[in-house]
Amino acid sequence: LFLRHARSRNYVSESEVCRLESIPLDFGDYHPLKPITVTESKTKKMNRKGSTSSTSSSSSSSMLDPLSSVLDGTDPLSLFAAAADPVTTTATMDSTRKKRDKDDNSAVRSDFEPWSSKRGEILARYTTTEKLSIVSGSFSRKATTTGSAVSEKVRTRLEELDDLEEGSQKELLNLTQQDYMNRIEELNQSLKDAWSSDQKVKALKIVIQCSKLLSDTTVIQFYPSKFVLITDILDTFGKLVYERILSMCADSRVSLPDNFSPESVNDTAKETCLNWFFKIASIRELIPRFYVEAAILKCNKFLSKMGISECLPRLTSMIRGIGDPLVAVYARAYLCRVGMEVAPQLKESLNENFFDFLLTFKQIHGDTVQNQLVVQCVEIPLYLTLYSPAIDWILQCIAYRAPEVLLTEMMERCKNLGNNALLLNSIMSAFRAEFIAARSMDFIGMIKECDESGFPKHLLFRSLGLNLALADPPENDRLQILNEAWKVITKLKNPQDYINCAEVWVEYTCRHFTKREVNTVLADVIKHMTPDRAFEDAYPQLQSIIQKVITYIYDFSLLFSVEKFLPFLDMFQKESVRVEVCKCIMESFIKHQQESTKDPVILNALLHICKTMHDSVNALTLEDEKRMLAALINGFIKMVSFGRDFEQQLSFYVEARSMFCNLEPVLVQLIHSVNQLAMETRKVMKGNHSRKTAAFVRACVAFCFITIPSLSGIFTRLNLYLHSGQVALANQCLSQADAFFKAAVSLVPEVPKMINVDGKMRPSDAFLLEFLCNFFSTLLVVPDHPEQGVLFLVRGLLNVIQDYTWEDNSDDKVRIYTNVLHLLSAMTQEVYIYHVDKVSAPRTCESSENTVRLCWIFWDDYLIIQDFYIFFSLLQTLKRQSQLALYFFNTILAHGDLRNYKLNQLSVNLWNLAQKHGFADTSTMVTTLEYIKKRSKQPEMSHFTDLALRLPLQSRT
Repeated sequence: LFLRHARSRNYVSESEVCRLESIPLDFGDYHPLKPITVTESKTKKMNRKGSTSSTSSSSSSSMLDPLSSVLDGTDPLSLFAAAADPVTTTATMDSTRKKRDKDDNSAVRSDFEPWSSKRGEILARYTTTEKLSIVSGSFSRKATTTGSAVSEKVRTRLEELDDLEEGSQKELLNLTQQDYMNRIEELNQSLKDAWSSDQKVKALKIVIQCSKLLSDTTVIQFYPSKFVLITDILDTFGKLVYERILSMCADSRVSLPDNFSPESVNDTAKETCLNWFFKIASIRELIPRFYVEAAILKCNKFLSKMGISECLPRLTSMIRGIGDPLVAVYARAYLCRVGMEVAPQLKESLNENFFDFLLTFKQIHGDTVQNQLVVQCVEIPLYLTLYSPAIDWILQCIAYRAPEVLLTEMMERCKNLGNNALLLNSIMSAFRAEFIAARSMDFIGMIKECDESGFPKHLLFRSLGLNLALADPPENDRLQILNEAWKVITKLKNPQDYINCAEVWVEYTCRHFTKREVNTVLADVIKHMTPDRAFEDAYPQLQSIIQKVITYIYDFSLLFSVEKFLPFLDMFQKESVRVEVCKCIMESFIKHQQESTKDPVILNALLHICKTMHDSVNALTLEDEKRMLAALINGFIKMVSFGRDFEQQLSFYVEARSMFCNLEPVLVQLIHSVNQLAMETRKVMKGNHSRKTAAFVRACVAFCFITIPSLSGIFTRLNLYLHSGQVALANQCLSQADAFFKAAVSLVPEVPKMINVDGKMRPSDAFLLEFLCNFFSTLLVVPDHPEQGVLFLVRGLLNVIQDYTWEDNSDDKVRIYTNVLHLLSAMTQEVYIYHVDKVSAPRTCESSENTVRLCWIFWDDYLIIQDFYIFFSLLQTLKRQSQLALYFFNTILAHGDLRNYKLNQLSVNLWNLAQKHGFADTSTMVTTLEYIKKRSKQPEMSHFTDLALRLPLQSRT
């Protein structure tokens, strides 16, 4: 019935009718990109006795950019400020700007590296295997008599503090490093518990006990880590005290602002604050008294504006009483740390702290220290490295946003101390890289004069190299700097020392020199790291070198012309490391390679690198890793082009298929690339293939036909069969196209009910429906096979669909059959809606009759399915029935000749069925009816008028 009365279509005229109507618009003066004109009305009211208020208004126009209105003061919130006196406003803005600039210069910004970032590195670097000891107190709380005098309370609390030193403590011996750290953590928790239970004296005793541990240097190589652990407790204590006093300042639940003044602090808070300082002043020993007072330094803000500035010099002077230079320098580091947090603007006090250290610097080489090192069997180079964290931190605080003249002063003081290597290294680490780079030759001269016995020169050159990686030295000095540094580096015998320095200076070489110098440096690295397979212990540094080389030499034709680059890669013999390096190189290639390449040097090298990545894939490789490797290899494949040499291009794809057969996404990319190559050949030949190009295209088609079955994803295979068949059809390879389509038809029954999509199991019906719709669209232009009969592919596909087991609650089979109606309707037209150049799909009278006959074959099945849905009574089924009825109604409306009474009646029945149970979407039904009425106004569609009258709209009620 449907195809006997299929509507004859004129696709060209229908396209013209459906095209959107263009309406000329007269914008006048308006344009969306032009500035907006804003009219500002000013109203002035005058009230006089015996008269009503009069209003006078004036308007002024200005051209404003709406996106910049906030910046020039014309937004509504800024109109009040604009109404102020201009002189006053200008003066206020100037004073505000000066204050802000002053605050910016004194405040610590985000570019200052905090102590917390150094903490983990210190704990990891300074470890020990020796046994440690710690003093632990009982911290028992003594009962006090209710109603005792104030003096008695004070005496009791002082006795409790003295009790810590008079036998209430016990020493824990033979602790491992981990046991020691656990015990410190227990003390930290005990401090918090005591504070939360209002045992303030107990909390103070814990802090005093922990501070005393900082005077113990019996295991000297662990001291920096001990300092980190103990100062964490001190920080906690300082924070608790400050927050307690701050909470006492709250008045009517209103807390103090951040920049409060001492005058706004009430007497109770001030008295409590003074009480804490008096308690701390009663501590007998210097080191705990210093550390605990420094921990609550911020509390001076509650007492006076000058409290902090007065305390810092006094605390600096207290450190002079500490005899051990290592203990003293870490005390200075803690004072700088606290000072930068509470008063970063007081740089003079921090400078004085460091200059005090310089005056006592010679103590490091004194007899007392030397005897201590002999007892603990510690060498002087190891001992000097213990100072590095403290000195580096002190100098970082001093050098932060400091002028260049301070560096000159520091260099002079360093020279006066005999160019001490430890101090010189910290100076280069602390000051801005631009200042260091500008004085590179001066630093090299100072390094040469350093005594190498205590602090190796190669570490100094490494620190200098780190600065030169961030800032450029004077151009005339660059080669001399490299020569002077490399003379020292290349003489290093220890491979680890050598690679640590070479890693830094490779970046300097790549930045400022040509591939000749880079090649020389790489050759020297290979020479030093190959003996005794020393490279196995230096993979991180070697990876860093590769990263730096490809960062600065991203022209891969130049990179692979560096003679020693590929031999350098051979040192990565551990598979996991080698794969990471290869990934790094491929990421750089994909990022920087702008044009396709056919350079044989690049292709051979990158094929080898990609092969290395591919061969690392095994059964244990994660899917994410496989996807990443495949994406990198695909990126390389896309960048290879031999221009018009299509045969060479195909040979490359064949070689790539043999090399990357274990990565399915790569095989998919190769199939797409070969199909694209066949279409480029067609484009060059303008569709008229010669004997040679026809043979080449058939070779491309054969490549795809052979490769597709090796893929595991069933929908990947189906789509590639369809895509490759379309390419074969476009290139007039009809028998090959039939082979692809038949393979796709035979594969449909193998589609499982559930498929894996991004790691989750999903029903496959929606994917199959999408594929079949695309397949039907292609079959329209496929010529009939001379031996297989008319529409043999359509018939075969319908048989497969009929036998396929569909889900009971699925509408997909109905929708597929409806799409077949679309196909068969298009096949009955004299002119097809689209075609393939040089390929015709003629339909004879016999084929038209077969088309109609084929329609009846599945039409009965379709009506059975429709009846199957009609008799369902469940709510969900009725809703689906309504949707399907409307879907089929639209199909008849688009493709059927509704002048036929039976077909017209069928459409009316479907319309009523869609609305029968109240599940039809009202807006959709109204829109559809309006469309029918609009079409009825066309001359050849006048019969739609009668149809519209027969289509009632039913309300949901």
